[in-house]
Amino acid sequence: MFHPVHRLDKGTTGLMVVAKSGYIHDRLRYALHTERFCREYRAVCIGCPDPKSGTIDAPIGRDPNSVVGRCVRPDGARAVTHYEVLGRSNSLSLLRLRPETGRTHQLRVHMASIGCPLAGDWLYGEEDPDLIPRPALHAYALDLDHPVTGEHLSLTAPIPADMARLAPELLTETECASEEI
Repeated sequence: MFHPVHRLDKGTTGLMVVAKSGYIHDRLRYALHTERFCREYRAVCIGCPDPKSGTIDAPIGRDPNSVVGRCVRPDGARAVTHYEVLGRSNSLSLLRLRPETGRTHQLRVHMASIGCPLAGDWLYGEEDPDLIPRPALHAYALDLDHPVTGEHLSLTAPIPADMARLAPELLTETECASEEI
């Protein structure tokens, strides 16, 4: 049976944890959003956050003007994202994003709320299929303890070619997927 432990927004690439049984799913969900289960993303945003690293602690709720959208709002659920600018090229910045909580569209909403929407994000920024046909967001790394053996797992997935093309000078060779994938 397929038991997704967490979700990725449509168009987001990268790593996702799936359990093969309900029992293991429960154990992993309990660890989610703790120091025993850390997720790290890479994103390309328009502009550059100021300061270059920090924490966005802004509650997120439904956008009353959208069927699917979310927004920062005082009556929303607690949402915390840690960010760091890894590099900048022209009008784009490569970011490391670490969600502390797991709200729908959290990373996209938080970056848009500070004036730096993700490249290609049609919902919270501007759609630009010539730049990238999806939000430039990639689930890059997972650190977690195996729910049965207790072994610590550190996993990474290379940044896909469509994101790498946005700012190739900012990425190391080991961070990028080859064109053949």
